[in-house]
Amino acid sequence: MCIRDSNGTYLNGLRVQRAPVLPGDIVGIGHSAFCLVGDQLQEFVDTGEISLDVQDLSVRVDKGRKTLLDDVSFPVGAKCLLAVVGPSGAGKSTLLNALTGLRPADRGTVLYDGRDLYRDYAELRARIGLVPQDDILHAQLTVRRALRYAAELRFPGDTARAERHARVDEVIGELGLEQRAGQPIHSLSGGQRKRVSVALELLTKPSLLFLDEPTSGLDPGMDRSVMTMLRGLADDGRTVIVVTHSVLSLDVCDRLLVLAPGGRTAWYGPPQESLRYFGFAQWPEAFEAFENDRGRDWAGQYRSSSQYRQYIAAATEQPRLGAAQAPAPAPVPQSQSWGAQLWTLVRRYAAALTADRTFLAIMVALPFVMGAMARALAGNKLTPDTAINALLILSVGGVLTGSANAVRELVKERVIYRRERAVGLSRSAYVMSKILVLGLITVVQAIVLTIVGLGGVNTSAPGGKGVLLPPLAEIALAVALLSFTSMMLGLLISALVRKEEVTMPLLVLLTIVQVVFCGALLGLHGVPVLEELAWLVPARWAVAAMSGTIDLGRIVPGKLTSDPLFAHASGTWLLDMAMLVVLSVALALLVARLLRRHEPVVMRK
Repeated sequence: MCIRDSNGTYLNGLRVQRAPVLPGDIVGIGHSAFCLVGDQLQEFVDTGEISLDVQDLSVRVDKGRKTLLDDVSFPVGAKCLLAVVGPSGAGKSTLLNALTGLRPADRGTVLYDGRDLYRDYAELRARIGLVPQDDILHAQLTVRRALRYAAELRFPGDTARAERHARVDEVIGELGLEQRAGQPIHSLSGGQRKRVSVALELLTKPSLLFLDEPTSGLDPGMDRSVMTMLRGLADDGRTVIVVTHSVLSLDVCDRLLVLAPGGRTAWYGPPQESLRYFGFAQWPEAFEAFENDRGRDWAGQYRSSSQYRQYIAAATEQPRLGAAQAPAPAPVPQSQSWGAQLWTLVRRYAAALTADRTFLAIMVALPFVMGAMARALAGNKLTPDTAINALLILSVGGVLTGSANAVRELVKERVIYRRERAVGLSRSAYVMSKILVLGLITVVQAIVLTIVGLGGVNTSAPGGKGVLLPPLAEIALAVALLSFTSMMLGLLISALVRKEEVTMPLLVLLTIVQVVFCGALLGLHGVPVLEELAWLVPARWAVAAMSGTIDLGRIVPGKLTSDPLFAHASGTWLLDMAMLVVLSVALALLVARLLRRHEPVVMRK
């Protein structure tokens, strides 16, 4: 018997295009698994009722000098709601990353119904849902629209539109969001937004659902509501693991894992027995003891207890595989083709931008304001007194429109990108969607800026002609390329920074640098080091191209305008324009490379 690939086909956990199937082999397609018994494939459909066995997970950093997770082991049964608590720095987030495969443990094993999660990650990742602490949603979109775009990205490419929409409506009903489906996500309460994040993960019917601090920032009533919702999801057939700082609603959980400082297991068992085991009446007392009594062997004490034998040793169903080095995960395939992902991302991003009225207002106003300033300086004709200043304002306007559009766009979506990348999103499709949407907006802004600034103005170009095109067309093209390249520079900054707050100071610095090195204020030709550094500044080439169009050296004779890059010659003008294109391509490659730093570790393998 032989199989061929169809939207992600796996043989014994490995992605295959075409392969023979032998007796006992397991074939995985989506949520379905088939085993060859005799000459027949017997189907097993993943209903969500799976067990998870965690064996001896250890994570060390700083070349092994610091331990974040130390031999953590526990079993999680089907339909179980497990809460993970502990003081800050106890390794809760590290454990979550290890269990989801985002940052595989250095040693140990995670068994998904007896299958090694790390080894078979390419297949099993579709059955794992993860709700990070921050919302993984575009807040400008409505609930239904956001979920529909997510379904397009996560479902196989041949899934019918009606089937996707039906699944979206199903999860909206399951989480009680019918009355909120048409509302923008930013208008929802914290608890409702968390429900939408959970709904997004439930689209693909995951067997395992992980949540990181789902009640953070919520009042006690909403805290209880969210935990009760998770209790219902577990009862419906899923295994739910929630990392939390809140201890208000632990009673709704089946099992409680308490991590002590150093990433060690201080308790695993029913939450009702935990405080009695520690000998405290309240959780704050227990957490204070963890911090004040760091020399105490919490893990050793628990390992020698009867509770350990009952809730871990006797409850572990899978054979222990030892603490071997975790194997590298297999490559993660895309849910859709590259082109289909790009089309979905472009539409979603355009919808999110057009729904942001503040952003739209700034985008519309900025080119008119900067253009009006250029027009005021230019007057009716470019003269020795106005020409340089008019070109300088056009270049500043181009830099601001492009970089301001893009400087926040990657950093503000980092949590969304990291999660979608883990489930198969193409990095290049994501970057290209930003370039296409922002690029179109930026080019239109640049054209408006130029027309407002110089429309009807006598440019004083030789014979009223540019180098190859009419002067206004050449200047508009130069400003458009400058704006586009500055947009790419803005994306680079957005990919570099870790916090959105630092983007605005960097935007100001970026603009100042481009003004200084554009060549309209300081003579750069023949100045060692400064001239070479200016080659990397987009405004340098744009000002040179605009100066060549109007032959600035003829209008304003002098050392500053005698720069060879300002020459009114076709070869020089084409060089100036080509350098802007080269810089744009180089910046795009750098952006894609830098995004890799913010991806789940499993996606870098």
